[in-house]
Amino acid sequence: MWERLRLHRRLTGPILGPLETYLLVRGMRTLFPRMRQISATAMTVAEHFDGHPLIRRVTYPGLPSDPGHRIAARQMTGGFSGMLSLHVAGEWQTSLRVAKYCELFIRATSLGGVESLIEHRYTFEGPDSASSKDMLRLSIGLENPADLVADLEQALERAVKEDH
Repeated sequence: MWERLRLHRRLTGPILGPLETYLLVRGMRTLFPRMRQISATAMTVAEHFDGHPLIRRVTYPGLPSDPGHRIAARQMTGGFSGMLSLHVAGEWQTSLRVAKYCELFIRATSLGGVESLIEHRYTFEGPDSASSKDMLRLSIGLENPADLVADLEQALERAVKEDH
């Protein structure tokens, strides 16, 4: 009997503790409104930087110019997620400095949290990376959209200033 129980536990995973269960249920109750806000903020950030002189390209399925927009519009209801990428114009090191100079965005690799994160994907993956060297990946959180835009703007200005 013990061996059957151990096998079942190994195949199904451990049982959550009471605190973890409470936190999971509490977080699930606000998941949909959080994701609506995160998606709306990501759209604001994407629209602001689409066509920006210091950004070569914005990758976000909510933008009509994005190659995956038609499919995303059919499949994604209630928003286009909180993930987007900015491809910084100029030398690829400029994008790395943008991430460094952000004050509100946290430099980290994660998805779907309440805080906004930024990462230079190529740095994490190394020379065999399929990610473009000029790309910054953003995971948008619950901060004010205007504050996120202002943070990226000041980081871009500082990074570009170093180029000259």
